Amino acid sequence: MSTSHIQTKPELHQAEEHDHHKSDNEHLFEEVIQELKDKHIRITAQREAIIKYLIESETHPTVEQIYQDLLPHHKSLSLATVYNNLKTLVDEGYVYEMKFSDVTSRYDFIRHQHGHIICTKCGRVSDFDIPNISQIHAAAREQTHYLVNGMNLEIRGICPECQKDL
Repeated sequence: MSTSHIQTKPELHQAEEHDHHKSDNEHLFEEVIQELKDKHIRITAQREAIIKYLIESETHPTVEQIYQDLLPHHKSLSLATVYNNLKTLVDEGYVYEMKFSDVTSRYDFIRHQHGHIICTKCGRVSDFDIPNISQIHAAAREQTHYLVNGMNLEIRGICPECQKDL
């Protein structure tokens, strides 16, 4: 989701948009929990915390980041619990595991299809919307005769922060 248009709005509208986004996150959380219950997947306090964390995260965290951030509020949380929960959420299609050859895996809650741009200097990962995604799917289908059921787009570049050092 692009936030560049939000920065130009008055502060009051920013707060309203943030509140609306927050309620969207809460609604999404409730939906995911209900769908998991419907699939007879056990809901634990740790699983709820991990799902909330991923829904609210904009940083594509690693397992270690999730663990470190949640540990102060969930003393019984273990690294294995985080790994197991992420595996379940990936298997169920709620989370995308981004595997990079030179960096540990990062995790992204799937709200909508989007691309990732990865900084080749610091490893930061940012989302961007893909225009005409249906045309890309159609071209792949027409050229290969595959039944297209998903896509991952990763672009590499140098983030604005690292560009300051060039």
